[in-house]
Amino acid sequence: MHCGRLSGQPGHEQGSGGYPNSPKLHRHLNRGIIAYSHMTGLRFLFLSLAAVLPLAAQRGDDLNFLAGLDEFDHIREMLPSYLRRHALELIDRRDHLVAQFATLDDLARRKAYVREVMTRDVGSFPERTPLNPRITGVLDRGDYVIEKIIFESQPHFYVTANLYLPKTGQPPYPAVLYPLGHELGAKSHSAWQQTLGSLAKKGYVALAWDPIGQGERIQIYDHDFEDSKVRASTTEHTVQGIQCLLIGDHVARYTIWDGIRALDYLLSRPEVDATRVACTGNSGGGTHTAYLSALDDRIQVAAPSCYISSWRQMLATIGPQDAEQVFPYWLRDGLDYPDFIYAFAPKPYRILSAIRDFFPIGGARQAFEEARRLYAKIGAADKLSMFEADDGHGYTHPRRMAAYEWFARWLKGEEDKRPEPEIQLATFADLQCTPSGQVVDLPDAETVFSLNRKRAQQILRPPLSPDDMRNRVRELTGFTGVSGPMALHPYGTLARDGYHIEKIVYESEPGIQVPALLFVPDSGGASKKPALVYLNGRGKAAGMSEDVEPIVKSGFVVLSLDARGLGETRASTEHNATDFDRYFGDFDNAMTAILIGKTMPGMRAQDITRGIDLLVARPDVDGANIFGFGKDAGAVPMLYAAVLDSRIHRVALEGMLISYDSVETHRIQRQIFEQVVPSALNALAPRPVWLVSPVNGLGHSVPATELRNAYAAASRAFKVASAEQQLHVKERRPGDQLFSVYADLVHVAAGSPRN
Repeated sequence: MHCGRLSGQPGHEQGSGGYPNSPKLHRHLNRGIIAYSHMTGLRFLFLSLAAVLPLAAQRGDDLNFLAGLDEFDHIREMLPSYLRRHALELIDRRDHLVAQFATLDDLARRKAYVREVMTRDVGSFPERTPLNPRITGVLDRGDYVIEKIIFESQPHFYVTANLYLPKTGQPPYPAVLYPLGHELGAKSHSAWQQTLGSLAKKGYVALAWDPIGQGERIQIYDHDFEDSKVRASTTEHTVQGIQCLLIGDHVARYTIWDGIRALDYLLSRPEVDATRVACTGNSGGGTHTAYLSALDDRIQVAAPSCYISSWRQMLATIGPQDAEQVFPYWLRDGLDYPDFIYAFAPKPYRILSAIRDFFPIGGARQAFEEARRLYAKIGAADKLSMFEADDGHGYTHPRRMAAYEWFARWLKGEEDKRPEPEIQLATFADLQCTPSGQVVDLPDAETVFSLNRKRAQQILRPPLSPDDMRNRVRELTGFTGVSGPMALHPYGTLARDGYHIEKIVYESEPGIQVPALLFVPDSGGASKKPALVYLNGRGKAAGMSEDVEPIVKSGFVVLSLDARGLGETRASTEHNATDFDRYFGDFDNAMTAILIGKTMPGMRAQDITRGIDLLVARPDVDGANIFGFGKDAGAVPMLYAAVLDSRIHRVALEGMLISYDSVETHRIQRQIFEQVVPSALNALAPRPVWLVSPVNGLGHSVPATELRNAYAAASRAFKVASAEQQLHVKERRPGDQLFSVYADLVHVAAGSPRN
């Protein structure tokens, strides 16, 4: 599975070749531009232009000053390099530990640990409820039949599946659980049909089901387009993944549970021998082969295809893929791809790989060599195998043949060298289980969104003291405060009317250089000035005329910075294309950060606090009068910086996400993945706070009733602190002058001029 490239790009598995005779195909292939507009793409384009055009008029080229400085040629690789370096340190530590494993006891402990972490990361699994299976139709293929089945993995959470059942041979038959990848058509994809039909002809019962976001189980369905509103299933997975992460769950909670319940159904069939069960799938199906075999002892043989790799190689190549494939803190907790194998060992496991896959073949080889050593030490060397074919991503003929041979050896005790049989392909409609072709049209149908929303409403949120809230924010953001001397380098000064701008770069921590602009009023005298640290999501050169200049001319020293990943430090490489970037912000870096136990807002909050260190050290700054101003993507990091650093005495948060609850109530979000942590406004009381023009998960303005509900808890906290008047909730319309909204924020000394 390639979880990032847009459909139509070379190598993407969501191409047309596996979607036979579908009336939706051409409509899907032609809807790229339409979908972009439909999903607010044009609005996003206009916003981008609005962000760029004013800068040219404000001499933005002078303010973005790193261009042309040789030492900063690779500044846009700074954040990815930093994250990879920390990830590799964790991987090295894990590899050293695993190299010492040598016994079955070591293996048993590792297996228990892997399962514990996986179960914790998904947020625990639902309870087993009645499957309520029903067969909605049967296709007769001569020597096997295809049953069209609907079952409920959770109440009213419908799963559409096809069961391939042999008509020859003697039951009970060995069985194959077949989780699917992200190809168009899901269970109707030609490669899947070829595999499943061949297995049935070879005497296996095989079960495949539509994953969420695919086939008949599109979760964010558009009835006009007859397709997903967000086009790709991988994008659906990550949209839902964000919502799940916000309540401490993982989208794999749903996908893995679908697989476990599919296995429940498979083993309920009298035609199946429950002692002879294999699992295989390609890409996303390989992912779930690894997951299910690691967690469910009923699987006796496993053969994941085009998935097993190593994070060392993944981070050097394609990076993290969609949300179902990235467990939070996986590397921080000392785990890697081979640990899926250890959780299954010492049972028979074959890694199926493609030499020309975008999942790096070097990673698969590393994983195999590592696991092979332990299999050999425990006397099970013959039960671990790796098969490579010189081709690209997909469950191609060579890998299918390798799977048939592996299953025959371990489930039947025989060699299978027979040619792959020919099968008759069915259309999407032929294999359709629901009347309309979509489960969302079934009565009372649940979706990931609706189920996750219910779980969010059930979560008890006990009030936390300010100290407890700070500790919780520090823990969940991965914030690691840095203190001590800070390297600071000047890069020239620009004169302006009434003030000057110092162009500087400071080191937030080893490996992180923060370019910044220091705006200093020209007024003389020895008196210390109030200061403001400013973080604009569009970069340090943004907001000059509407925000920064009026504040400087009011007598403030202003530090405007490019926190890591913003402005001139925004990463130049995006493995997962603009589709993921459009919905999730800096996806690659955000996901890598989650792997190592960090978050984007937590790291950016640290850059802000180091900026405060810089201001406090200046003789012309009044350390008792330092304020914070975060705008758009800079608002959430500023919030957490203020929670964690009491030196920020007042804080303004403009264009900030209203709450993480708002993400749970909207099916689609934009630019969210950089902001996944709980809200913490309560901890700021009694300090003055300005909440200006908050937005929901789509970046849209919020109705007054939603504002009141979202900030009810914060209002109570400020009331308890006898600071009701210090929480300001306001709206700033286009063209509104700064002081019409923030008069009290900057009016800290009598006689401050307001220009």
